[in-house]
Amino acid sequence: MVTFRNCILLSVLSFAPFLPAEDLGEAWGTAQAEAEYYPIVTIPIPPGVPMRPGSFEILPDGRLAVGTRRGDIYFIEGAFENPPAPKYHLFASGQDEIFGLSWKDGAMTATQFGEVTRIRDLDGDEVADEYETLTNNWGYAEGHEFAFGSKHDPEGNIWVALGLSGSYHSNNLFRGWAVKVTPEGKMIPICSGLRSPGGVGPNAEGAMFCIESQGPWNGSCSLKHLKPGGFLGHPASYNWYPFVPGMDAPSVEPNTPSRLQVEKKRVKELVPPVIRFPYIKMGRSISGFRLNQTGGKFGPFEDQIFLGDYTLSIILRATTEKVNGVWQGACYPFREGLATGIMNVEFSPKGQLIAGGFTTNRQWPVRGEEPFAIQRIDWSGKTPFEIREINIQEDGFLFHFTLPVDPGVAARPEVFEITTYTHNYAAGYGSPEVDHTSPTVVKAVPSPDGMSVRITLDSMVEGHIHDFGLPAMRSAEGKPLLHKKAYYTVNEIPQP
Repeated sequence: MVTFRNCILLSVLSFAPFLPAEDLGEAWGTAQAEAEYYPIVTIPIPPGVPMRPGSFEILPDGRLAVGTRRGDIYFIEGAFENPPAPKYHLFASGQDEIFGLSWKDGAMTATQFGEVTRIRDLDGDEVADEYETLTNNWGYAEGHEFAFGSKHDPEGNIWVALGLSGSYHSNNLFRGWAVKVTPEGKMIPICSGLRSPGGVGPNAEGAMFCIESQGPWNGSCSLKHLKPGGFLGHPASYNWYPFVPGMDAPSVEPNTPSRLQVEKKRVKELVPPVIRFPYIKMGRSISGFRLNQTGGKFGPFEDQIFLGDYTLSIILRATTEKVNGVWQGACYPFREGLATGIMNVEFSPKGQLIAGGFTTNRQWPVRGEEPFAIQRIDWSGKTPFEIREINIQEDGFLFHFTLPVDPGVAARPEVFEITTYTHNYAAGYGSPEVDHTSPTVVKAVPSPDGMSVRITLDSMVEGHIHDFGLPAMRSAEGKPLLHKKAYYTVNEIPQP
């Protein structure tokens, strides 16, 4: 049994100086307009509670559970009320940077730096008294070796993404891998090639993904498919293949510098990122994410992925689709102006999006200046005029909107501004946007109901982000788009 620490811990006010917001790139500038549709509600945190949220879960009785950077798990009653009147209860303590929580069969499973732990309250007093290590079959020695865990999948497994030793090396067992932990505690290595992953979870079709940070071999942050047997881009973790029976290391390493589209032909195991998020424009340190399956309680974005960003204190949207057997998709701005660095998100039973996190003393800059916060994004019931989703076609794209478009405006090809680019695939840190092209939209055809527009391009570039701007688009009622940008990552082009 773990001895509980006193809740009154070290002061939470001793943080490194914040970099001003202007050092983090230009903001979208849409926070005020976003508030009409998705207001932000702050959930108060009592003085003396060292919250620093790293993960969230919803308990069967409707309370919010929070796992913290310091290794505590709190249960919060009243977080979803209007106004919120939270009551905090310390359920468990003594863990280490909890970046995954999932409740199943009367127990909480926590993913932390060194292990996946099943935690139970055996005597019903709402204080944990059994801590069972499901697995700790990976190495852990230094502070960059994060572990991010999923919810239970339909078979009861927890998927864990393991960060490298720093950005460049895999000094400890399975660092840079994604693994699966069964309910019995067996750890199954899934794929290699990660650098510094964040959140882990499924899309609407049940495929498992993780977030990857910009850095070596990663030109930007990206959403990656945890494909069994795949190699996800960073070769430092090749050294652990001998510990995986039945899985062979790729026969070659990627060349540097190169392009992903080139190297995936050389390295047959290489799985290209599903979505690449243009740096600063769409996140800088993307973190936890969650699939919206609220049944319409969160507006017109059902079955879409919502992601937090630590550095820019924003929330993004993403959609995915499979083309020629390969996952790809698009990302969209959603909400800025949150109070702190966002580490994770969760949907409430009422369809609200919980977002929370903290700033650190590790001198990572954060736009939101609160030392820690839990906030709630509610849907006001009003539908914003937005690009709801983009799907690729054999010769262009199909844009879906949340409200009918003005057909006269939407039929003008020049309304759809587009450029494309990719990144260096290289051992160096990050990449500028390179290999720009400027396709021409030759035709734009609105659907009869005005809810979609099919555009035809004179060219499409495999392996490139297709960067769209629609500043002139108008709804049937004359409204401009709330967010005028969207970005589609083309890994594959459909066959006619």
